[in-house]
Amino acid sequence: MPFWNRNKSVTQVETVQGLLDFLKIGTVDKSKLSESTYFACLKILGETIGKLPLKLQQHTDENGVVKAYRHPLYSMVGMRPNPYMTATHFWSTVEFNRNHHGNAYVWIVGAGSKETLWILPSECVSVWVDDSGIWGKSNAVWYVYTDRKGGGTYKIPSDSILHFRTSTSFDGIVGKPVREILADTLDGNMTAQKMLNKAYESGFTGKAVLQYTGEPSKENEKRYGQRIQDFLDGVEGMKDVIPVAYGTQLTPFSTKFADNEFLGLKRYSALQIAAAFGIKPNQINDYEKASYSAAEQQQLAFYVDTLLYILKQYEEELTFKLLSADEIAAGYYFKFNVGVILRADQKTQLEALKSAVNGGIYTANEARALLDKEARPGGDELIVNGTMVRLTQVGAAYDRNSGGKEERDGKN
Repeated sequence: MPFWNRNKSVTQVETVQGLLDFLKIGTVDKSKLSESTYFACLKILGETIGKLPLKLQQHTDENGVVKAYRHPLYSMVGMRPNPYMTATHFWSTVEFNRNHHGNAYVWIVGAGSKETLWILPSECVSVWVDDSGIWGKSNAVWYVYTDRKGGGTYKIPSDSILHFRTSTSFDGIVGKPVREILADTLDGNMTAQKMLNKAYESGFTGKAVLQYTGEPSKENEKRYGQRIQDFLDGVEGMKDVIPVAYGTQLTPFSTKFADNEFLGLKRYSALQIAAAFGIKPNQINDYEKASYSAAEQQQLAFYVDTLLYILKQYEEELTFKLLSADEIAAGYYFKFNVGVILRADQKTQLEALKSAVNGGIYTANEARALLDKEARPGGDELIVNGTMVRLTQVGAAYDRNSGGKEERDGKN
C-alpha cells in the first residue's frame, strides 16, 4: 500500500450505514444538529471565534509589539479572507466545521496581496500520508479534496492547507468530533425530545385501554377505536367530551415525567454534552447555581479552560502557514484580541485604565483608544507618580540628607 488514509473511519461509518439500511435495522444520524444542546454548543463556540478580532502583529526591539497595518495579510485575515465572506462569518464557519466534523480545512490560494482563503467541505477532504514518496516527498502529508459538484479531485500539499482539528486526536493529524464520542448521549437526548414533542402533539394525553361489550372482531375493534380517536383529536367537533356507549369503559394510561425523573435526566445529559465542548452551564441557560459574580468568573474560566487552547491552535497554524520564515524571524505573528469578551462593567474598566495610565503601562491616548475616543495632544507620553524612584535608588535621598548634616556638623 503506497498510501494510507487517516480518514478510514469515515468510510467504515458509511459502510455500516449501508448495512443497517439493507437489513432495515435502523439508521445512523450523522448530523445531530436537531439536538438543542449540541447545536447551542456549536453556536456558542462558532460565534465566539467569529467575534474575536484577529490581528497580525510584530514584535520589534525598538517599539515592542505593534500592529502590522501595512502588511497585506492584516486586512485579509481580519476583514475579508475571500471576496465573498467577512472575517466574522469566515472564522465562525471554520469553527463550526471543526467542532461538528472534527476537522476544518482552509485552502490557501495565491500569494502576497492576492492571497485568499477558501473553506473546503470537511466531508469532501481526506488526509493521506505518502509513505513511499510517490507524490514527491517521503512521509509527506497531503490533502485530497473531491469536488462533488464538479467531479474533480485535487491533491493539495500540507503547506497550502490550514488544518484545524479538535483536541481529541489519536494520531495528532486528524481530530475526532464530539458527536461520535457522545453518540449514545446525543441519541438519548434526541429520543427524549421526540418523546416530548409527541406529548405536546397529543395534548399530554397518553394511550388508553377501551373496554366495550360487543362482538369481538378486528373490524369492530378498529372501527370503534377509530371513532373514539376522532373524538380525542377533535375531528367530530368535540374534544373535551367523549361519548361512549353503555357498558364501555375508557381507561387512560398516564405517563408522568416527574415519576421517571425525565427533566432531571434530560438536564444532566445536556450538562454532559456542554462539558464535552467546554461550555459552562450558564452559557446554555442553566443558572441554578449561578449568580452575577459567578457568571463573570465562569466567563473567565471559559476563556482559560476552553478558548485558550482553541485560539492557540489557530494562532500557531496561521503564523506557520501564512507567514514566511523571514517574516516569523522578523517578529510577525497572528493574535486574537480576547479583550472584547473579558471586558468588565464600565466603572471597573475605567478604574483599570486609570491605574494603567498612572502606572505608566498605557499612555492616555492608548487608554482613550480602548474606549473608542479620539487622541489628544500630549497624550502619547507615559506618565507616573513623581515620587517614584528606581529600586536601586531607594533610600538614596536619606543618605544624602544624613551626609549633608554630618558635613554641616563638622564645619561647626
